[in-house]
Amino acid sequence: MENLRDFFDARTDEMVAELKRLVEIESPTRDKTAVDALGDVLAEETRALGAMVRLDEQAQRGDHVIARWAGAPARKQVLILCHMDTVWPPGTLAERPPRTEQGRLYGPGSYDMKGGIVITLTALRGLRTLGLWPERPITILFTSDEELGSRTSRALIEDEARRSDLVLVMEPAMSSGAVKTSRKGTGLFVVTTTGVASHAGAAHDEGVNAIEELAHQILALQRMTDYERGTTVSVGRVQGGGRSNVVPDRARAWVDLRVATRGEGQRMLACISNLKPHLPGAAVHVQGKLSRPPMPRDELMVQTFERATAIAAEIGLTLIEGTSGGASDGNFSAALGIPTLDGLGCVGDGGHALHEHVVISSLPERAALLSALLIQW
Repeated sequence: MENLRDFFDARTDEMVAELKRLVEIESPTRDKTAVDALGDVLAEETRALGAMVRLDEQAQRGDHVIARWAGAPARKQVLILCHMDTVWPPGTLAERPPRTEQGRLYGPGSYDMKGGIVITLTALRGLRTLGLWPERPITILFTSDEELGSRTSRALIEDEARRSDLVLVMEPAMSSGAVKTSRKGTGLFVVTTTGVASHAGAAHDEGVNAIEELAHQILALQRMTDYERGTTVSVGRVQGGGRSNVVPDRARAWVDLRVATRGEGQRMLACISNLKPHLPGAAVHVQGKLSRPPMPRDELMVQTFERATAIAAEIGLTLIEGTSGGASDGNFSAALGIPTLDGLGCVGDGGHALHEHVVISSLPERAALLSALLIQW
């Protein structure tokens, strides 16, 4: 155990080279062919480590890759969650190829979350090389649609989590290096307003302007934000109307909801679902739901983090914790009451941003941490 950090430090250059290789395989969520190309690489790498690999085939999204290593029959598995997809459209790599600069590796998808994939593969290779492979079963689930809310992978994630004693989520750490012991739950809603179309000049008084109605709804939605409760409501996209000389009869807004607790999620679901029209003759229709439950810092999370902190200390690492307004697939496993550690991936910054990067020194540190957790848990 005490030599784990030295072992992985010596493999830093290999990790950087592998991360560049994975970044150069563009894998935007909506491009099934591209995501499947990355999935093929990961299936090959895990088979080389002795895994039984199965593809959970998808018609429109990339196939999910499930890699399993059998262990002692009486032991439940450790589940490692990684996602292959990125937010970056095809062609981004040509504009921003991976580069290293001042101890950082820059590149689209490097931080979120191909760095976590490299850490996972490197940790498992290290355990094989050192003869420290754990007795318990291990499963890695590489999913293809996390950036779109895990619509095709949620059931698979929850099924695998129920079979697990521990879920390790290889999402990136916070920029401070903190793992994430709480995350907000998320919801996505579409608010559609309808009115009455008419000529903007000849029959203005006969129309009911759906955009005007939507404006009232947008203001009402934005006022639902309550920072003390940890609740935010954000209208991020608006669409409506056609010609400027027509009173529009239809408009639409896309709404992002973030909540800290399950109870608050239900309260907000009721508030948004029960929006009422402001203008006579207008109507409001709401579609949407809570897509990810909150991951609260409850007693189980505290116990899980404290145990991980003790294991990290054995290899000379100080583990710190933080909270994130974003959600991950760890929200699903935590909601089922399964011990979950999130943010075990690389340290860096700029997820979904042009300055996305990985702090290179964090790669071997996190590989050592993951290895220690797998050995000791």
